[in-house]
Amino acid sequence: MLPPPPRQPPPQARAARGAVSLQRPFLRSPLGVLRVLQLLAGAAFWITIATSKYQGPVHFALFVSVLFWLLTLGLYFLTLLGKHELVPVLGSRWLLVNVAHDVLAAALYGAATGIMSDQMQRHSYCNLKDYPLPCAYHAFLAAAVCGGVCHGLYLLSALYGCGRRCQGKQEVV
Repeated sequence: MLPPPPRQPPPQARAARGAVSLQRPFLRSPLGVLRVLQLLAGAAFWITIATSKYQGPVHFALFVSVLFWLLTLGLYFLTLLGKHELVPVLGSRWLLVNVAHDVLAAALYGAATGIMSDQMQRHSYCNLKDYPLPCAYHAFLAAAVCGGVCHGLYLLSALYGCGRRCQGKQEVV
C-alpha cells in the first residue's frame, strides 16, 4: 500500500552552489555605501603615494593602503554576490569578520595617516611660492587627507557593525 500524497508541496531547493545572485539590499545599506567610499578613498590614498617620490616609512603607508584596498574589495564582492558562506570557518561569522577587518583597518590607517602627516611636515620647507625644485609636500598633504578620510570611514563601518552585533543581528545587511 502506498503512503498518502503530501498535503503541502515540498520546500524549494536552495540555489545551486555555483549560482550567483546579486544582493541588492547590500548596495543600499549603510555598510555597502561605506565600502564603496572606502574603496574610492583608499584608491586615492595609494595612488597619491605611488605617484610621488617616496622613501622610508612611506612604504608602510603604501603597504597598508594597498592591502586594505584589496581586502575591502574582496569583502565587498563576497557580500554583494552572497558568497561569504563559502569562506571556510569565517563565513558563518561574517559580521564579526567585517568588524574585525574595519577595526584593524582603522588602526593601521591611523598609523599611515600619522606617517604621511610626519612626511608632510618634513617637506614643509619646499611649500614656498618661489621654490624651484620638485617637492613632495603637496602629494604628502593629499595623502594625509585621504588617509584621514579612510581612517574615519573604517571607524564608521566598525561602529556600524558593532551596533548591529549589539542588537543581536548576525548578518551584515
